[in-house]
Amino acid sequence: MASFSNLTIGIAVTSFTIFQLLFHVLSSWVSTRITPGFNNLSQKRKIEWNSRTVSTFHALVVGGFCLYILLYDDAVNADRVWGDPSIVKLNIAITTGYLISDLLLIIYYWKAIGDKFFVMHHLAALYAYYFVLSKGLLAYFGNFRLLAEFSTPFVNQRWFFEVLGYPKSSKANIINGVLMTVVFFVVRIAVMPIYYSHVISSFGTEAFQRLGFAAQSAWIISSVVLDVMNVMWMVKIAKGCYKVICLIGQEEAKTHRNGKSD
Repeated sequence: MASFSNLTIGIAVTSFTIFQLLFHVLSSWVSTRITPGFNNLSQKRKIEWNSRTVSTFHALVVGGFCLYILLYDDAVNADRVWGDPSIVKLNIAITTGYLISDLLLIIYYWKAIGDKFFVMHHLAALYAYYFVLSKGLLAYFGNFRLLAEFSTPFVNQRWFFEVLGYPKSSKANIINGVLMTVVFFVVRIAVMPIYYSHVISSFGTEAFQRLGFAAQSAWIISSVVLDVMNVMWMVKIAKGCYKVICLIGQEEAKTHRNGKSD
């Protein structure tokens, strides 16, 4: 029978509360003081702005924690299936609070930020993290998935620039776009061979058999679902980056021709 420690529940509830507070109060308060353009946005865009602000904050917190665990948590790295999940649980409990908070906001503000792919993403992640938090298994793989969060701030920043009216050819937009494409590829696509090589290497082992069919299914299915969406998003991002690069090339060629004609 599944059981959650009081610490895990406490962190998840605290995380949920903090992210709700960030969305409803702090994001707007900070944004109006940092970016005057925030006040000119429609209500619908303010809702999405606050959602993305919270998303960026969550990504920075759990992304940094995730990297620390991958580098320094010897217990989890030594036994990827049954390694001591104590530290990982803290990170995933924070993410669980965020995912539940964001899922509820998506449903409540569906007309503004509703997205069926995000709902699928959140549900798949929560299903997989249930086994880490309740049974203490697959901590390494659960934490590894959080590497993907490093791309989130760049994705959100692209949207911030867009609604604030920054030209796609602006230097800030171009730099962020290139970084977004590179980081997204590195932390979501390039790591796939590493991740799945570890998955495959565990097949047939005694540790894998001990997981049971439910945990095995949750692990594999959620991983595949999340990565199918990552590939779809990567294609969209790459196409967008290509268009911007082509636009830059056209503008440089135009400037060069004008310079010659002068």
